[in-house]
Amino acid sequence: MAPQQGTLLSYRPDIQVLDATIRDGGLVNSFHFTDEFVKKLYQTNVKAGVDYMEFGYKASKELFDVNKFGKWKFCNEEAIRGIVGDNNTSLKLSVMADVGRTDLENDILDKNDSVIDLIRVATYINTIPAAIDMAEYCKSKGYETSINIMAVSTSNDKDIKQALELIGQSGADMICIVDSYGSMYPEQIRELAEMYTEVGEKYGKKIGIHAHNNQQMAFANTIEATARGVSVLDATMSGIGRGAGNCPMEALVGFLKNPKYKLDPVLKFVQNEMLKLKNDGLVWGYDIPYLLTGILNLHPRSAIDCIQQGNTDYSEFFQELWDKEC
Repeated sequence: MAPQQGTLLSYRPDIQVLDATIRDGGLVNSFHFTDEFVKKLYQTNVKAGVDYMEFGYKASKELFDVNKFGKWKFCNEEAIRGIVGDNNTSLKLSVMADVGRTDLENDILDKNDSVIDLIRVATYINTIPAAIDMAEYCKSKGYETSINIMAVSTSNDKDIKQALELIGQSGADMICIVDSYGSMYPEQIRELAEMYTEVGEKYGKKIGIHAHNNQQMAFANTIEATARGVSVLDATMSGIGRGAGNCPMEALVGFLKNPKYKLDPVLKFVQNEMLKLKNDGLVWGYDIPYLLTGILNLHPRSAIDCIQQGNTDYSEFFQELWDKEC
């Protein structure tokens, strides 16, 4: 087992924080955030010392109806520039591109024409070759690139190791552990982190983590990964994100000891903006149906439906999941 890296009283200067509030939070409200909200979030991330801000997806307008989603589903260059101008700050900007759902030739500009710095390619284990092709294309355009293997909890170690080796040999700059179903525990994250960081050290790749909170493990799993050498940490304000949400930014920034990270701007944004979203009726965060899909290592779509229907017969819901999926 690899030794723990860092202590609770020190910090690793290689740690970077990525804010995924708009991208993952957009799955809660179909990306209908106001420009005012996004601009305040951008300013908060700058003040807080956050390293990357992910604006949303580069989704194909041929596949997704622009009338059904807000602008951050598509992240046009002019939309981002309307928030950040030329981004004369130390904060880097990120977008996500799903395998099979992105129009690379039309929507990915040359880096010289874009304020975007990082493109993260989201893939399942069975589409790794396509993900590598996408990452290589974006790399050739001048961007930093990451390959995020989603739903890694559903894959076996042999397949994960083969995928990591292929990505390691590619031009991607980062590889991200993604606990899409919020089903994993720190012990499992520790083993995965060691598997990923071994490849990262071999090929010179940064390793990241994106944790979901179905079992209220997102923060614990994130700091466990950090202790095992993972260096790019995803978080969102108030933990907003699909279903049970993500690692809360306020918890992560409060934990990190690097003085470059400032908690006060995050707290002010949460109290002034995130509470307002909740008061306006936007729903996210831990709930028992998410716990149950997490326990069974299932996609949370059924839990989302259960909560939207107001179903609180948790015992029956669990039995239905068990009978249907297991």
